[in-house]
Amino acid sequence: MPRREVILQAGNYYHVYNRGNNRQLIFFERDNYIYFLRQVRNHLIENGVDIIAYCLMPNHYHLLVYLRTDIFSKIMQSFTLSYAKAINKRYHRVGSLFQGRFEAIHVDREEYLLHLTRYIHLNPVSANIVKKAEDWEFSSYQEYIDLRRVSLPKIDEVRSQFNSADDYRHFLEDLTSDKLIQHLTFEE
Repeated sequence: MPRREVILQAGNYYHVYNRGNNRQLIFFERDNYIYFLRQVRNHLIENGVDIIAYCLMPNHYHLLVYLRTDIFSKIMQSFTLSYAKAINKRYHRVGSLFQGRFEAIHVDREEYLLHLTRYIHLNPVSANIVKKAEDWEFSSYQEYIDLRRVSLPKIDEVRSQFNSADDYRHFLEDLTSDKLIQHLTFEE
């Protein structure tokens, strides 16, 4: 495979995403989402990757990560391979689950980081899966607005920019400043 254009280095934030091969599902039932998040903890968090925000959609995922390691590509390869093998075994599938290797965009500004969390958390609303972002169980938004105890994401970096969970909720719902992330729209 050709070298990655974005160099993945410790001490930086990245928006990491991938979708199902042929835009097919990567999550088939609730247990798959839960297993994926468990694997995120086992493979990524245990190996020097902080999850800042996430959203798992039926046919793709978004992770906003902060790297404390320079071997992120190797960690992601192990992570996605373990998930794909488990799904293939459970559903008697063969072949690729994901559409190639994961994509990564370097997040180089704090303003971009804030708006990216909004984009990630609004994904299920944009896809018309739910009416309100807080209704989607498989995103970190519920932690950001204090509806669920924080267990996976490290929300302090983003939440410290707001006085309260309600302020973050208002930020999320204020769609007038979304121009910064329009280029990130992920074709379902």
